Amino acid sequence: MSDIHNSTTKQEELTEEEFIELVLEEQQKALAQEREERLRGKKPKKKKPLVRWLVWGMALVLFFNTFALIFQIYSIPAIEFIKVSTRLSAQEDIQTYKKAIVEISTGSSKGTGFAISPDGLIVTNAHVVEHASSLSVVFPDEGLMEATLIESYPEVDLALLQVEAEQLPYLPLATDPSFSADEHVYFIGNPLAFSGIANEGTLLESIQLEDWQEPVMMLKAPVYRGNSGSPVINQQGEVIGIVFATMKYEPIGRVGLFVPVERLHHLLEDEHKN
Repeated sequence: MSDIHNSTTKQEELTEEEFIELVLEEQQKALAQEREERLRGKKPKKKKPLVRWLVWGMALVLFFNTFALIFQIYSIPAIEFIKVSTRLSAQEDIQTYKKAIVEISTGSSKGTGFAISPDGLIVTNAHVVEHASSLSVVFPDEGLMEATLIESYPEVDLALLQVEAEQLPYLPLATDPSFSADEHVYFIGNPLAFSGIANEGTLLESIQLEDWQEPVMMLKAPVYRGNSGSPVINQQGEVIGIVFATMKYEPIGRVGLFVPVERLHHLLEDEHKN
């Protein structure tokens, strides 16, 4: 499917925020120097017309870039999912689920994963850890840990990581879940520039993707970049799938896609046999 978009957040060498900070820092230096000159009785040098226009031009570019960034990150849908996360995070069960969600960093991108055992076995997407120069995960309470890639399964976009720890919070996997249309579910991840965002949605139908041997499930929910590897959790608190992408599906519009948990069970069984 050419319209499928993985939900991993790439890291750039110089972010928009860092650029803004640098420009503001230089502005503060210039203002401080001008104040110092005034205190010494010196008249500030009059800027040449060309220099003045360049300064104004840079200021306008900075102004529009700043607001473009704000509208990109804090668009109305984005603000809405923060409101939803705040509401959901007040629930005791959501607070418990969030403890098992990790932010995965590869040195060049970030994504989401979640622990499925107290000894540190973590599930995420294969594309999240693809070409990773380093691997680390951050638990909300336990903090930063180095991770090792156990196995990657790009054919179903899943991967298993391991951290050296004990008694970690983890999420149980549903053994034989039913996928009912309009079933209410939760998913938790690290979309855009945020961490530990809880959200909700409803199940749609399954769909067969090109180059995939088995169908995946569609989810009507606000899935964004960085949600790759987010667990889809049913009302019983069990993981029924793993978010890996979004796609445009008419007449609904953009929907989330997740790998059903059965595929993960099969991979874990094969891993134990080996």
